[in-house]
Amino acid sequence: MTTKQRILDEALTLFSEKGYSAVYVGDIAEAVGIKPPSLYKHFKSKQDIFNGILEILTQDYNKQATELQLDGVNADKDVGVFSAISEDELLKMGRELFLYMLHDDKVRKFRKLLTLEQFHHWELAEIYTKQYVDEPLSYQTTLFSLLLTKGNLEGGVPDIMALHFYAPIYLMLTLCDRDAKREEEAVQLIEGHIRQFSKMYGGEL
Repeated sequence: MTTKQRILDEALTLFSEKGYSAVYVGDIAEAVGIKPPSLYKHFKSKQDIFNGILEILTQDYNKQATELQLDGVNADKDVGVFSAISEDELLKMGRELFLYMLHDDKVRKFRKLLTLEQFHHWELAEIYTKQYVDEPLSYQTTLFSLLLTKGNLEGGVPDIMALHFYAPIYLMLTLCDRDAKREEEAVQLIEGHIRQFSKMYGGEL
């Protein structure tokens, strides 16, 4: 692992444990085992380090989406996958995405960081809202609108369907963040939720 990678890893760990505001560049350098001037050879500031973490997380998410044959950001590109998917395939995809979000070390730590800081740092609160509310709901609203148009789903309003689908999954994610022993229960509930969602909207998923 390069020094730059170690800086990003140690910074994310510190941010997730203490919060972004309470961590200083000197703390990160000490955790890495270098002097602050050496750290500044790789990053200009704490904000620059945070931006580096965001970039890595984006790359990792894109890789995970690609493995599932999804774009993961543009619903117009993914509608073909979901219009042809079986219920069992959808369950498998939902389970894999949930477990990735729950267990990937960087994703888990970043979510904890944003949870800690959302009431103290308005810019991080905006990132929290964008990443865990606005973007998922926007993606799913577009996706469900397209699936309704194609006849794969029926009887719903896209933005309400997005709430129906996403809210229980995110609720189970936050539950497992607090209580890891509930994971098996959460996965079973999510699978039941996906099956019921499919039946509720009468589609072919």
